[in-house]
Amino acid sequence: MTSRAKLAEHHGQKITEACRLIETAETSPTLDALAAHVGVSAWHFHRLFKAATGVTPKAYARGHRAEHMRTELARQPTITDALHEAGYGSSGRFYEQADAVLGMTPSAWRAGGINTDIQFAVGACSLGAILVAESCRGICSILLGDDPERLLQDLQDRFPQAQLLGGDAAFERRIAQVVGFVEAPAIGLDLPLDIRGTAFQQRVWQALRAIPAGRTLSYSELAAAIGSPRAVRAVASACAANALAVVIPCHRIIRQDGALSGYRWGIERKRELLAREARS
Repeated sequence: MTSRAKLAEHHGQKITEACRLIETAETSPTLDALAAHVGVSAWHFHRLFKAATGVTPKAYARGHRAEHMRTELARQPTITDALHEAGYGSSGRFYEQADAVLGMTPSAWRAGGINTDIQFAVGACSLGAILVAESCRGICSILLGDDPERLLQDLQDRFPQAQLLGGDAAFERRIAQVVGFVEAPAIGLDLPLDIRGTAFQQRVWQALRAIPAGRTLSYSELAAAIGSPRAVRAVASACAANALAVVIPCHRIIRQDGALSGYRWGIERKRELLAREARS
């Protein structure tokens, strides 16, 4: 192993330590405290952490607390019990952040998205049927498949109590933009996104979006990129949980030997997406 590789591995271990500290602390550690724990300056630690995870330490802590809050909302008898178990010192502080944390009100989250409007439309592209759904925050699902009814069922399973609304004429333009991006990924997609997931999934998805078109990584390389080299299986699970096809490009992850495997929307679609990006 080269000295550079050893240094990268050492930094990865330090960032993993910091992530565990954030996740187990009763209150979010300060930047100085995290830096001191791993033995580097605050400035250097901040740069290393963001390079490894794609987010700042503060954003990572906020994401972990949001994950904890989602779990407690399902487990605790009241919202008040849930927010205290998740580490929020006051209900006022939580409700100020509720929209950013949950994407909806706490009561709507507990009810499976009730009173939440989600527009959707089903179209067609060269990869088959495509469903695009959008909340008030942005695009929340891009699903591919052979059967439009199954795509709609998938959306309903994700938001069981939300009000699903057929897209109007203006929303049809969303479909056109997304289809255009699927057909030619190099053009990019400049649309607001509503990306919902756990803190770990967010780390994985951020790293996926940093992979340039035409490039691929193995699951182990992606795990190393987020500072969790031993979390290969968890990384694979996060890829499988992605509900924003192509925008979060989990199709760019392949096996160590270069073979294709594990794509939610089918290996042949994965093969075609990679071939398009290689040609562009």
